[in-house]
Amino acid sequence: MITALIFIAVIGVLVLVHEWGHFIVAKRAGMKVEEFGFGFPPRLFGVKKGETTYSINWIPFGGFVKIYGEDGEDRNAPRSFGSKPIGTRLQVIVAGVTMNFLLAVFLLMLGNYIGIRVGIGDEMDEVSAAAKDKMVQVVSVVQNSPADQAGLKMFDEIVGFSTAQEVRDYITANAGKEIKLTIRSDSQTEIKEILLPAKDEGDGLLGIVPVTTGLLSYPWYESVWRGTTDAVFLTGQTAVGYFQLFKTLLLKGQLLADVSGPIGIANVTGQAAAVGFRFLLQFVALISVNLAILNIIPFPALDGGRALMLIIEKIKGSPVNQKVEAAINSVGFALLILLMVYATVNDIGKFF
Repeated sequence: MITALIFIAVIGVLVLVHEWGHFIVAKRAGMKVEEFGFGFPPRLFGVKKGETTYSINWIPFGGFVKIYGEDGEDRNAPRSFGSKPIGTRLQVIVAGVTMNFLLAVFLLMLGNYIGIRVGIGDEMDEVSAAAKDKMVQVVSVVQNSPADQAGLKMFDEIVGFSTAQEVRDYITANAGKEIKLTIRSDSQTEIKEILLPAKDEGDGLLGIVPVTTGLLSYPWYESVWRGTTDAVFLTGQTAVGYFQLFKTLLLKGQLLADVSGPIGIANVTGQAAAVGFRFLLQFVALISVNLAILNIIPFPALDGGRALMLIIEKIKGSPVNQKVEAAINSVGFALLILLMVYATVNDIGKFF
């Protein structure tokens, strides 16, 4: 129940920030905003203030801003979306993505100021020397591995080891034997008894990736540029990851990794929150960057797809046929819904 509430709060912040970007830029451009909605229809309830209806809808995984004339109608009306220059319309479309990036910058600035947990490696260097509250944590668990079957999760702390290399050495030295690991998870400590396979039964005996982590904090003036550079680096790495994902999917018909839907994201959100507020800050920043990158991809029904239509309009000198654009967006939206259904079924399969 607590995980669900935290997840809804996180999604609410991400969606509201994204849609507020569209909303405020559209308003400043003189467009008529008919509705600001949290979630997707059917509508649960709405309140009208001025010319805009602020609504809460039944499907909570998203949101929207409905701008007068955004579907190509009433282009001659002075306050319609279509009546504005292409540059102004592009600003409205990319405003949501921009706000998600800025949210990540703010969260990482705050994290760098109050203390952010990072991987510090096993060698003693300046970063390792400055880090406080060092521990060895699990950052990945292989599905159906001995660790997975024993209930180990991402962010779990492995107690009694100073470095990740010590954990790896301990596992290697006890191949084929039963080991005991003291695991701290969700503020509770438990001893796990795990039977490791023999070396000739495959690599990754336990099925985890352990990392030595430490807490780093900086003065506010240093946190500003560190938060910004962290967000830029995270955005770049996320973009590369999506490129590799889609490249492999298109060329080989394979996914490089499992696609998580709302259930999987909610589960990890709960784990991050259980470890602490700092972890939750970092995780929300990561999700915000992912939302920004995903939305800017030139796929129908996404912000990037709408931006592509405007670029085509600029090149050909006239708007894309309204019916054609609507059909393309409908197909794109249907494919996104199918992807969400697939990811949700995949998430359920992991739990059962």
